[in-house]
Amino acid sequence: MKITAISVYRFDIPLKAPIAISLGTIEHARNLLVQIDTDTGLTGWGEGSPFWMIAGETQASGLAAAPDMARLLLGREATDVGGCVDTLARYLPNHPTTRSAFDMALYDVAAQAANLPLYAYLGGSKRPLVTDETIYLDTPERMADIARAMLAKGPEAIKLKLGTDAPTDIARVRAVRQAIGDAVPIRTDANQGWDVPTAVAVLRAIGNLNVQYCEQPLRRPDLAGLRHLRSISPVPIMADESLFDAADALRLAREEAVDYFNIKLSKSGGIWEALKINAVAEAAYTRCMIGCMSESRLGLTANAHVASARPNVAFCDLDGCFEHAYDPIQGGLSYHPYRIELPDAPGIGATVDPAFLADCEKWVFD
Repeated sequence: MKITAISVYRFDIPLKAPIAISLGTIEHARNLLVQIDTDTGLTGWGEGSPFWMIAGETQASGLAAAPDMARLLLGREATDVGGCVDTLARYLPNHPTTRSAFDMALYDVAAQAANLPLYAYLGGSKRPLVTDETIYLDTPERMADIARAMLAKGPEAIKLKLGTDAPTDIARVRAVRQAIGDAVPIRTDANQGWDVPTAVAVLRAIGNLNVQYCEQPLRRPDLAGLRHLRSISPVPIMADESLFDAADALRLAREEAVDYFNIKLSKSGGIWEALKINAVAEAAYTRCMIGCMSESRLGLTANAHVASARPNVAFCDLDGCFEHAYDPIQGGLSYHPYRIELPDAPGIGATVDPAFLADCEKWVFD
């Protein structure tokens, strides 16, 4: 089964409101979409969600790299996912988000060719998945109000963005805990916003507030700082921006720097590398989370298939589309309201509304 054509789309989705984290603010989900066509008539879809402040890519840089990537894959065997993805990684190693869109589309084709839903193609089964919901940076009072409204929907966990100064971040967590009571766990994410003294101050202050973990409290390269923080923190530590690929996972495991790994397809370069990261995590007895950037339900469905297929994944943070003002996806996962239901159709099981797609800028390579 040969790749006969590849289409690349500028995939812009408006947000309900700007979302802020410690690294910056975004006002639109400026993503990219890849469509891979084959000589058997099967078509695969993949999505990348560039976050310049995390992965160092923008939509513009991704669209600039995508033509070369597409030409590298034309005429290749579509089910040789590993060979295709390794070719892209050798050619442009610093474009993981763009690669992830091609990777996802390749897996979609391969699973369809096997007549299996992606989770089964990956050797897994459908199992219960539940996502949290994120509250982005705001005043402690406003974040508490949002949490109080979320509580009515029955979340199993609420995630808070932090990463500014210690007094304000402590106030944010305390305000939310007071607003929602003691039962629902809080997850925190500093997005590299703290130094070691600030992280110690915050984590010690919130350690008795049923905080499940803290994502990426320190700058990406500071593995020594993460290891030290983990040794004294009452809150477990999760790597996010410090973890892009399996080599990063191995370094984190050797350093015993964190308690958990956060795997994101748009950060790891796609499913192929995500599975390698999880394999390292399993060998190191480290549980994982499958997270997201600002993907539509297409990309989120692929992420959820990976989570379902790997029992080592203990947490899901797959709420990226909750802030989207429009949902252009047909099929795909559904939320009830936080429980995730995966489709059983072959492949990813999600496509894009043709009417929405018709308004997206498109480039075709054949």
